[in-house]
Amino acid sequence: MSLTIPFAFAIAALVTRRLDAEWIRATRRFALIAWAFLGFGLLLGARWSYTELGWGGYWAWDPVENAALMPWLVITAFLHSIMVQERRGMLKVWNACLVVGSFSLALLGTFLVRSGVLQSIHAFGDNTVGPYILGLIAVVLIGSTALIVSRLDDLRSEKRIDSLMSREAVFLVNNLLLVALCAMIFWGTLFPLISELFTGNKASLAAPWFDRYTTPLAILLVLFTGIGPLLAWRRVSWASARRVFLTPAIVAALSAVALALLSDAAHKPWALALFVFAAFALTGLAQEFWRGAAARRSLAGGSMPAALVAVVSRNRRRYGGYVVHIGVAVLLIGIAASSSFQTNRQVTLRPGESTVVDGRKVTYVRPTESITPEAIGLGAELEVEKGGSTFALHPNRRFFRPTGVPNNSIISYFGGEADSRIGLKAGLGSDFWSAVEPDITGLQRRVRAADRGFKACVGGKPGTPPECLALATTMRRALAEPRLRPAALAQINRLQSLTANRIAHGYLNENAPATFKLIVNPLVTWMWIGGLIALMGALIALWPSRRHRGAPVHIEADALKEAKYREIRDAELDHAAGKLSDEDFALLDAELRREAVEILDRVGNGRPPENGDGANGHGPENEHGVEEPLEKVPQG
Repeated sequence: MSLTIPFAFAIAALVTRRLDAEWIRATRRFALIAWAFLGFGLLLGARWSYTELGWGGYWAWDPVENAALMPWLVITAFLHSIMVQERRGMLKVWNACLVVGSFSLALLGTFLVRSGVLQSIHAFGDNTVGPYILGLIAVVLIGSTALIVSRLDDLRSEKRIDSLMSREAVFLVNNLLLVALCAMIFWGTLFPLISELFTGNKASLAAPWFDRYTTPLAILLVLFTGIGPLLAWRRVSWASARRVFLTPAIVAALSAVALALLSDAAHKPWALALFVFAAFALTGLAQEFWRGAAARRSLAGGSMPAALVAVVSRNRRRYGGYVVHIGVAVLLIGIAASSSFQTNRQVTLRPGESTVVDGRKVTYVRPTESITPEAIGLGAELEVEKGGSTFALHPNRRFFRPTGVPNNSIISYFGGEADSRIGLKAGLGSDFWSAVEPDITGLQRRVRAADRGFKACVGGKPGTPPECLALATTMRRALAEPRLRPAALAQINRLQSLTANRIAHGYLNENAPATFKLIVNPLVTWMWIGGLIALMGALIALWPSRRHRGAPVHIEADALKEAKYREIRDAELDHAAGKLSDEDFALLDAELRREAVEILDRVGNGRPPENGDGANGHGPENEHGVEEPLEKVPQG
C-alpha cells in the first residue's frame, strides 16, 4: 500500500490549506516508488501467468489483474501532471483527484481479492473483511470529495496553458487518455456486478471486449509518449517543432512502408499503427539523448559516451523519465506483436509422430513420467527443428492428491488439482511455448483395477497370496491396538506407492496419444525487456545525487528555488536540443529569470540549493555553460 503516503500528504495539504506545489514535491518520490513497485508486480504477475498457468497467455483481463492495473494507470497520470503543477501552478484539482483515485482503486483491488464478489484465479474466496474494506472505500471517497470541494477556491489554477504546442498540453492529453483507459477497464471489470444489480443476471465481459476498446487508447498513448519529450514547456514555434519532429516522422514513415511491404502487418491495422507510433517515439527519445549529449560535449568536451553519462546524471528526473518511455514503448511492441501475430495450434500426437507449426517441425519423441507421494507427473519429450537447428522441450502435467482428506486409494492421485509445467524456448525473435494434456483413460482404468485388487487382497478371501493375508492380519490388529496404526498405514502406503510406480511406468509403453498446445509468440521477450527498461528508468529518476544523500529536509523557500533552477536548466537543454528557437528561448529565459527574482523577493535568499533532480550544485548554467547563482539572476 505504498500509495498511502501520497494520499496522506494530499489529505494533509487539503486539511491545512497548504495547497501550493510543496506537497507535490514531497510526494513525487513516494509516488514514483509506488509506481515502480506496482508496475514490477504487474510484470511479475504476467510472467507467472505465462510460464505457470499453462494457458499460453500473460494477460487474461482477470478482475484481480485489472484491479492492479487501474491504480497503476492513475498514478502514471499523476506523475505526469504533478510536473505541470510544480512548474506552472496548474491542474491542482486534477492532481488531488488523481491521488484520491489511485488510493481508492488500490483499496478496491484489495476488496475484490478478499471479498469473493468476482470470480478470479487470484481471489481468496469469501471473506468477512469485504464489508469493512468497502466501508473504508466509502469513507475515503466521501471524505476526500468533501475536502476537495471545500477547497476549490484555494485549488484554482494560477495560470493557463499558453499553447497547444507545449509539453504541458501534451501531458494533459496523456492524462485524459490514461484516465479514459482506466475508466474503460473499471467498467468492464465491474460489469458483472452492474448487470446483476439491474437485471438479476451476472453477465461478464470477455477479453475481446477489453481488447476492442483499450487498444485504440493504448496506441494513442504510444504516440503521445513520443510527442511529449520533443516539445518544450510553455510554447514551441512551428519552425522549432518541424525541426525536432522531422527525423522521428521520417523514421515512422519508413517503418510503415517497410512493415506494410515486408510483413503481415498490413493485415493488422492496429498493430501496424502501434509499430509506427513506437518507431516515432523511440526515434524521438533517441534524438533527445543524442542532442543532450552533443550539447554537453560541445561545452565540456570529451567523448559522446562520457557526455551522455554526464547529462543523464545531472538531469536524472528528465532522462530517467525518457528511459521509462523507451521501456513502455518496447513493452507495447512486444504485446502487439505477440497478440496480433501469434501462431496457436492444438494437436494430438502419438509417440514418434510429427506436425509443423509456423515452419517448425515438432516431433513427439517419447512420453515421460514421475511420481511422488503427492502427485503423478505425465509429460512428453518434444523435438523442435527449424533451419537445421534443433532443441528439446519437456512439457509436463502433474496430477495431485487432494489435501486435507484421507488418501486410501491409488485413484486419489487423480482426485485433486492438476497443473501444467510448460516447455519454453525463449528468444529475441520469438518464443516457442508448449503444454501437454496426456490421455490418462488407460492409466485410470489400470489404477481402478489395482484398487479393486488391493481391496480383495486385504479382504483375506480364500486363495489370496500369503502377503495379502499378512497385511489383512496387520490391519485387523491395528484396529484393535491404536499404537500399531502408524506402522500399518506406512505398510499400506508403501504397497500403494509401489503399485502406482509400476502403473505409471506402464504409461511409457502404452503408446497413448497426448494433446499438445503449441504456440509461437513473436517478440514476446521484448515485453519483459521493456518492463525492465522502464524499471531501470524509474531507478535513475529516483536515485539521489551525491549532494542529496543525507541532506536535511528542505524548507519551502529552498524547494521553490530548486524547482525554478530546474525549470531554467530544462529551458537551456531544450534550447540546446533545438526545441526552442533563439527568439523563443530569449523570451522564455527572461520570463523564467523574472519569476526567479520574484521568488527571491518573496522568500529571501536562504541557503544555496542542493544538487539533484536536474539542478546543479550552485546555480543554473547559462547558455554558455557558466553557472550563475540565482541570487544574481538579472531581471531581463
